Amino acid sequence: MAGSPNHIELLARFGYAARGVVSLLVGILALLAAFGRGGAATGSRGALQSLLSQPWGAVLLALMAIGLFGFALWRILQALMDADQLGRSWRAMATRAGQLISAAIYVGLGVFAVSIILDSSPSGGEDQAARDWTRWLLRQPLGRWMVAAVGLAILGAAIGMAVNAWSASFKRHLACGPDTASWVIPLGRAGYAARALAFAMMGAFLLVAAYRFDPRQARGLGGALLALQEQPFGRSLFALVALGLAAFGIFQFVEARYRRIAAPTERQAVRAITS
Repeated sequence: MAGSPNHIELLARFGYAARGVVSLLVGILALLAAFGRGGAATGSRGALQSLLSQPWGAVLLALMAIGLFGFALWRILQALMDADQLGRSWRAMATRAGQLISAAIYVGLGVFAVSIILDSSPSGGEDQAARDWTRWLLRQPLGRWMVAAVGLAILGAAIGMAVNAWSASFKRHLACGPDTASWVIPLGRAGYAARALAFAMMGAFLLVAAYRFDPRQARGLGGALLALQEQPFGRSLFALVALGLAAFGIFQFVEARYRRIAAPTERQAVRAITS
């Protein structure tokens, strides 16, 4: 029926909001830790676990799971249907491949949120999860090279984020006026810059794990943030990155409202996924 809402678009926008909540929580918890006010350097899983202790925690987690699955679905459709009209250049295909990888990550986060509700979530946090799958990969044929390839892929993603921060190319996907853009664009730049640094460190740790054949070297986002504190001006750098991650969370709320989303119909989406 003409004028009826596109449910996939609504789900995608809800997904951006859920992604924003996760990043905002990661940034806030890290900021609190940086200033000695409690909190902790943690990743997306730790952020989701922190919701359980809040009032109506299980309901919040259920909503987050729906949003994360919705964002994963949108990522799949972005990749398969070229919803952002990237084309078929090598750079476009690399971006679309990254969207599929992102979809898998957010499916995993959605499953993790459900497992927390069911009280069956794995223990050990993101760092332990990173070490576990690195250990598994290292045991496979050509395992060292596979771990190195993942590390290089994460470094590549970090470079892409850094380029996005510098060029503000994300603004072409936003349908907002100049007044809103005047504060949204700096917010997005800060968020992408912080994520670029954090992802670069995670990729570097994986390369070290591959070189030393030692899964203990692998770290998740929380471990990467803690490693920042060991650098020159580490506490200030840690606080800046935490602030950037919180900024990225707010930027995701902006995307939930203003992003141009050329969502397919449900029938088109099913055809794209099953064909």
